[in-house]
Amino acid sequence: MPKRLLLLALIVLSAAVLTAQQLAWPPTPDHLTLPLWPGAPPAAPLNQPPAQPASPAQQIPHVESVTAGPIIAGKPTVVVANVSTPTLTLYTPQGANTGAAVVVFSGGGYNIETLDYEGAEVCQWLNTIGVNCLVLKFRVPRSGYPRSMAALQDAQRAIGLIRSHAAEWHIDPARVGVLGFSAGAHLAAVLDTHFDKRVYDPIDAVDKLSCRPDFAIVLYPDGMTAAHRNFFLVPDAQAIAETPPTLIFQAEDDPSNPVENSITYFMSLKNAHVPAELHIYPVGGHGFGLRPNGFTITTWPKTAEIWLRTVKILPAQPNRSGP
Repeated sequence: MPKRLLLLALIVLSAAVLTAQQLAWPPTPDHLTLPLWPGAPPAAPLNQPPAQPASPAQQIPHVESVTAGPIIAGKPTVVVANVSTPTLTLYTPQGANTGAAVVVFSGGGYNIETLDYEGAEVCQWLNTIGVNCLVLKFRVPRSGYPRSMAALQDAQRAIGLIRSHAAEWHIDPARVGVLGFSAGAHLAAVLDTHFDKRVYDPIDAVDKLSCRPDFAIVLYPDGMTAAHRNFFLVPDAQAIAETPPTLIFQAEDDPSNPVENSITYFMSLKNAHVPAELHIYPVGGHGFGLRPNGFTITTWPKTAEIWLRTVKILPAQPNRSGP
């Protein structure tokens, strides 16, 4: 290969590596990361190491790991597994700060977490519209409510922890919402209906603060119906009158989570008289995060921004004159 072409290839490769490093997990030191609990997290049934294979050579230690995930929209991803020490990472807008904040719950079936493209990348977008963003690394594997309280405990604690730091982080404690993908969307829905009482014994002043989100955005939710392709909502996600305003996105051709998940949850919100908005797209698949896949559904961040202004979480856009 000619030297000029080799040099060009090295430059392109270096740029790709740099971009991957900027978006990868764990976050860079310039982002504040806090432990969620002052000591060991509350005990949670079923949040245990997976069963070990019989062969010692195949045994996998129960140690938190960050490994390469699938390529999505031509870019690499990372998979975080075996989380037993949950954390909260803050991404602050570099420009104007509206005071609004969003906690992001990534997907992964309550077995792993995709904290880069369904976490850090979401925060990068939210920061551009003046929204503070926090990625919750909650406990996995098998931490989903109601089999285990672990993920819900972590989510409740996270909202209280944010409100306890609201003044320090320039966050309005009355504009703290959640955004979840897949299993993380299920966690958002469960939190939106389980905020009146902590599912753990209160520890400190953080747990005296409300853990009710002020709004919610859920994408391709998992585990909302009792069985595939029916319209019976699971009891733990039944909306109540105090459930916050909610925005839902899903593709009709989602191969992992049938679209009934979103439709059924929307109807529960409607029946509880909760302000809700549902967007079902004909194509788009599952697990795309913010990454363009050639389908209209990946324009959802712009729709979400308009919705955040509509429900008065963000200020209204100034009126523009002319054509």
